[in-house]
Amino acid sequence: MDADEQGFESLPLSQDSFQVLWESVQPPSLATLATTNTTNDNWLTLEPELNGFDHLFSFAPDVSLPTDNLLTPAASTVPTTSDYPGENGFQLRFQKSGTAKSVTSTFSTVINKLYCQLAKTCPVEVLVEKEPPQGAILRATAVYKKTEHVAEVVRRCPHHQQEDVMEHRSHLIRVEGSQRVQYMEDPNTKRQSVTLPYEPPQLGSAHTTLLLNFMCNSSCMGGMNRRPILAILTLETPEGQVLGRRCFEVRVCACPGRDRKIEEENVSKAQSGTNPTKKRKSNPTPVPSVAQAKKIKFASSADEDEVFVLQVRGRERYEMLKKINAGLELLDK
Repeated sequence: MDADEQGFESLPLSQDSFQVLWESVQPPSLATLATTNTTNDNWLTLEPELNGFDHLFSFAPDVSLPTDNLLTPAASTVPTTSDYPGENGFQLRFQKSGTAKSVTSTFSTVINKLYCQLAKTCPVEVLVEKEPPQGAILRATAVYKKTEHVAEVVRRCPHHQQEDVMEHRSHLIRVEGSQRVQYMEDPNTKRQSVTLPYEPPQLGSAHTTLLLNFMCNSSCMGGMNRRPILAILTLETPEGQVLGRRCFEVRVCACPGRDRKIEEENVSKAQSGTNPTKKRKSNPTPVPSVAQAKKIKFASSADEDEVFVLQVRGRERYEMLKKINAGLELLDK
């Protein structure tokens, strides 16, 4: 063997040297592999997995990430209530019902507010300028309007929930006329919403009609409790991306036409600079003294047994005159 061959065999990376180095590698301690038992039986069980290169990968930590957070991002705590037509030109339109006492739902374009009765159908027309992608959905959500209440979740009152037998009885908003409706609750914010697939307008029509129901009165204790709410209707992709948004205020009451008329008149008076509440405030009627009361009593004996009816404007003035009358009755006795 010449000098070149001897030098080649003495190289540190030769096959023979690598085999010797590999056999000299000691397996990792069982203390790092097991937390409950380190007997020889466990070592014999794990030993076949250490053959070859298996032990280089058998102790790698599990770095897989949960898929739920990746697929469904957390919803915002405070939903956005600004209108956003989007590229599809998403719009809503309501039927003209007027302010008659017999109407079950009516919409005020002046206040952007829907007035409706409990559990009565409210047709809402959905219009788009450009057809949304395949599988788009419509979502309806209710939120409180005022800042001090917006973080709370809008739910039905306990009384109406107990009377209902539906599985989604806690939801305030319901949708009629579709078997593909889904009632959902966000796992992070606990806000409730109802969704259904978007359907393009039928032949000869320019809009799709959505039938909404509101299942609790605005005055219900334990529910809305006279706190104003907003209904948010969004057009979304199947993945939850918002394509368009429309918002309007909702009042669920016994007489929608009357309430709409009163509130529109108040808004009109406020814009013109007149305050309807100031007209009711006037100087209080002076209370007559005891001597004056006696004069009234003996003014005419013929009118003592006759009953008179007095019309009074305002409860404050009525209560005042009621006390005066009670004092005069005591003087008679």
